Amino acid sequence: MPRLALLLALLAVAANAQPAVPLAIDYAIDGTASYDPAIPTPEDVLGYTIGERHTRPEEVVRYVEAVAAASPRVALGFHGTTYEGRRLVHAIVTTPANHARLDAIQAANVRLSEDPGSVSDAELAAMPIVVYQGYSVHGNEASGTEAALVWLYHLAAAQGPEIDRQLAEAVVLLDPMLNPDGRDRFVDWVNGWRGTTPVADGADREHREVWPAGRTNHYFFDINRDWLPTELRESRGRMAWWHTWRPQISTDHHEMGPEATFFFQPGIPSRNNPNTPAATVELTGAIATYHAAELDRIGSLYYSEESFDDFYYGKGSTYPDINGAVGILFEQASSRALLRDTDENGRLTYAFTVRNQLATSVSTLRAAVALRDRMLRHMRGFYADGLNGAYVIALDRHRTRGQALAQTLARSRVRVHAPAEAVRVDGRTVQPGDALVVPLDQPQGRLVRAAMERTLTYTDSLFYDVSAWTFPLAYGAEVAEMARSPRLGAEVDVVMDGGRLVGGRADVAYAIRWDRYFAPRALARIQATGARVRLAQSPFEAPSGGAVQRFDRGTLIVAVRQSGVDAEAVHAAVREAVAEDHVEVLALASGSTPSGADLGSRSWPVLQAPRIALLAGEGTSPYGVGEVWHLLSERFGQPVSLIDPAALPSLDGYTTLILAEGGYGSLDSTATARVRAWVRGGGVLIGIQGGARWAAREGFLAAPLRDTPADSTRYDYADRDAARGAQALGGSILDLTLDPTHPLTYGYGPSVAVFKSGTALFEPAEAGASTDVGVYAATPMLSGYASRQTLARLPGAAGLKAGRLGAGRVVLMDFNPAFRAFWYGTDGLLLNAVYLGGTF
Repeated sequence: MPRLALLLALLAVAANAQPAVPLAIDYAIDGTASYDPAIPTPEDVLGYTIGERHTRPEEVVRYVEAVAAASPRVALGFHGTTYEGRRLVHAIVTTPANHARLDAIQAANVRLSEDPGSVSDAELAAMPIVVYQGYSVHGNEASGTEAALVWLYHLAAAQGPEIDRQLAEAVVLLDPMLNPDGRDRFVDWVNGWRGTTPVADGADREHREVWPAGRTNHYFFDINRDWLPTELRESRGRMAWWHTWRPQISTDHHEMGPEATFFFQPGIPSRNNPNTPAATVELTGAIATYHAAELDRIGSLYYSEESFDDFYYGKGSTYPDINGAVGILFEQASSRALLRDTDENGRLTYAFTVRNQLATSVSTLRAAVALRDRMLRHMRGFYADGLNGAYVIALDRHRTRGQALAQTLARSRVRVHAPAEAVRVDGRTVQPGDALVVPLDQPQGRLVRAAMERTLTYTDSLFYDVSAWTFPLAYGAEVAEMARSPRLGAEVDVVMDGGRLVGGRADVAYAIRWDRYFAPRALARIQATGARVRLAQSPFEAPSGGAVQRFDRGTLIVAVRQSGVDAEAVHAAVREAVAEDHVEVLALASGSTPSGADLGSRSWPVLQAPRIALLAGEGTSPYGVGEVWHLLSERFGQPVSLIDPAALPSLDGYTTLILAEGGYGSLDSTATARVRAWVRGGGVLIGIQGGARWAAREGFLAAPLRDTPADSTRYDYADRDAARGAQALGGSILDLTLDPTHPLTYGYGPSVAVFKSGTALFEPAEAGASTDVGVYAATPMLSGYASRQTLARLPGAAGLKAGRLGAGRVVLMDFNPAFRAFWYGTDGLLLNAVYLGGTF
């Protein structure tokens, strides 16, 4: 070819070449003509190219701020702070023209769910689609956040007809970093253990985080299980913002093991939640074709309809499905460090993992614009049909727990009403002031049903997450399901109340009922004044407020005049407990009672304020530790010392030692002997799940495990894994029958719904022993899945045991009493063990 012709050909190729994105691996986005030089690249702001190192949380915020300052397409926002005080940043990206009418766009989008019948086809045709893209909810699945930064650059800086059309027809809600606290732990680790020359060896310290690792938030919670409960600070901020927009597509970018490739939904077809419309699954499949096309273009392998499911609505990829949207999970094989040698994929680079996350961000927006009309119609149709019936939450018995349930529903836009008339619940009449009504004939009716219903039949026997989360059982609230809604009063903004002081200022003592959720916090509040508090261990009667009142076991007795204690401080603490802890307090004018023991009875012990040690470190589950830590520290204001089991100190300064879920292999014989001596000396040992099994193995309490019958069934090779998996108890709700006279059950009735995972079970105590405080009922399954073999082993097994060892006490729970911070119904059992554990 003549030299001039060759030069012209090269110039033509250069003119048609796509400009590469600023990433440490080659990638260009089709349809991009050029990039606006006025928009800073990540390297301009951070000093390195994305993929060359792991970006710290504060650097993520700095870059988003820089782009927002430079681009008229980008609006910066913050939707909360983490437990460690880090800001939760987001960007709203669309055309300047759309930004000028953003409030109107948002209001029109909200009408799709609030008043779908008012949205005409013509209006629908003119509406932009709203796309939420969320990244790295697990802090050590870091490539998603890196991709978000490059994606933000592209959205802000790209030039050409394609990006102009996309942003004209879409509003992108970019949430680049869902878990800053976890990411901070992870990035500190990998950047801190990396030398100048990266190491691909998976055994290298950079690749091997220590406990608790960076997956979870500050309290070691998996934020990606909290979309529906929204008990965590990060979730509440994000979901409040998410619900103001109500996107049609909501994506969730994750990582998985290094030997995999790339996953995108649909998930396993047999494991879709039956409350999810078939149209949602169909749209997920339609969107998937765009992901496949983009990954094919760059030569990346992928898979779908395997491994992951769409069943539990607490996940970021599933919650949108019950909100008229389509949720999509992405899982990228993780390099964790900058390089990783793998058996299946060769050498995996961090930049490569970022590129795949970026590619599916691109394909998501491409699909959203192409399917805009279908997606908008889908959301309108989802909300068009109402449901019949209602749930009535009775507040006369378990007021705080019922209100907590109602508040959780309200965080998902559920409308809660006062009843306009008395209602019947569990055979009794409940007055309007003591009940709430959640009608199903409302926009979020489908979500209400999905959150509240009991499920006992399933199309599959395997679950990626839990099989049940029935909110009335989880919150320990008394809820009646009604085929027809009672007459509704006003919609209410539920606030916790119900604290009551009967009889005014006490002359002799106060009696505090133990049946309110925050009663332990009230106890601690009063003990902080120096006052000694007695525990009534038998029922009694006493006059208060002009009538003789009956008091159950567990009532707290606080004498007003005590040696060395300021009586005014006691009165003030009681008033605060009524206002802040919502307890019922009755003033007593005499220590003499007409029925039952007198207030100064020698059989009613003085409660000791707990000093708590919680084992936390290698050998313990971060989830289990975090649930206990969060409950005590965050919700109840109780100081908790986190103790490394591998370096167990003297326990002499503590009254209570908690072993949450874990294997406790790091507790050697010397440490075990130290714990045993401490318990014998008067300490209270509380074991939960694996912690309970460890205590039983070490002989702290006689609690043999129930045998698991061998499965003699012959399975084909292809069916073995599924058959074995079906025997697991991945998370179900069981009926535990209680001994109502035991201090561990004060404030409870004859039974309680517990969350149980795992098939390990304790045998009941031998005849004549009294260590079984709770045993599983003859028909134990309240909601959830269990195989026939597992179900047969449950009745009569001991779920809650308690006994003495020397002068100390041992409490064993084979269930999780504080599961994911929303199992209010059994928090009280753990709290009883903490605050009343020395009294049996």
